[in-house]
Amino acid sequence: MAIPIIGPVLEMLITGLHCLFGYISNNNVFPLPLSEAEESELLIRLEAGDEEARNTLIERNLRLVAHIVKKFDSTGEDVDDLISIGTIGLIKGIGTFNRNRNTRLATYAARCIENEILMHLRSIKKNRNDLMLYDPIGSDKEGNEITLLDILDTGSEIVAEEVETIMIPEIKTDKTAKIS
Repeated sequence: MAIPIIGPVLEMLITGLHCLFGYISNNNVFPLPLSEAEESELLIRLEAGDEEARNTLIERNLRLVAHIVKKFDSTGEDVDDLISIGTIGLIKGIGTFNRNRNTRLATYAARCIENEILMHLRSIKKNRNDLMLYDPIGSDKEGNEITLLDILDTGSEIVAEEVETIMIPEIKTDKTAKIS
């Protein structure tokens, strides 16, 4: 009975070791960067509207995104999120790059990637100190979550209604001020 089980288990073990060895020996997670000639040729094709050239430029510059994200390691943001946001910056950079300005794509794209990440960090910083009435702010002795509304609660919906009557006119005036 044990003999038929050994074959698949041994096969899975060999496959797992093969994958592990391949991962350890191949530390190039991202494709290698383009040479100047390859980049120039792809940029010419991109100007002609070649979507495949655009995709190749994006894929081959992902290493640049990962390199720039390392600068923002101490921000406390998830590295995968920053790589995604940096990739958006790379795509915008490739879309707006002008090869007639005598700069390399990597130089231009690096600024676009960095700007996109910085814009994201600034938008998070704006909302970081906001406190909502229904957000948990702690727990009681029994382990139940306590919200700010629980502390301010008077037994009826007076607090929530009062906050809404005060805040809604302010929000409306802020929106009309931004529109004008």
